[in-house]
Amino acid sequence: MPTQENKWKFLVIADDTAEFKVVLRLAALRAQRVGGIVVMLRILQPAEFQHWMSVRDIMEEEAMQEAQEMMDQFAREVKQLSGLECEQVMRKGEPGDVITQYIGEDKDIHLLVLGANVDGDPGPLVKAFREELLNVLHMPVLVVPGNMTDQEIDKFV
Repeated sequence: MPTQENKWKFLVIADDTAEFKVVLRLAALRAQRVGGIVVMLRILQPAEFQHWMSVRDIMEEEAMQEAQEMMDQFAREVKQLSGLECEQVMRKGEPGDVITQYIGEDKDIHLLVLGANVDGDPGPLVKAFREELLNVLHMPVLVVPGNMTDQEIDKFV
């Protein structure tokens, strides 16, 4: 069991997929059970609009504001569901690079929790871990099927 100083952190990648809510519920309830913390990492891709810097800057600022609003809403859901506060982190870059860098910085990350689409393509993050990131990250990765029900999650945690 983790001590108060170094609580286990469950890292979830905050995105707009349907399976993210399933991942967030599972991570929040599991963190509550073991006395851990949920860390939501939102990864923003740099804006591709290169013609005018000011337009790109405005696009990136709007994307950051939208992402912050989304993360604040999800943090409220975590608090309501588990009573836990949620760490929120926002980074720009390519997902694999950002995840690897962040896990390298925060040594208390205990588990990376990813959601998988069960209707065809599992999603780019799951594929990246299957193909390359497991060679770089030396930690457990929990892949949660996006079609798990609340009752199934509650039984799991």
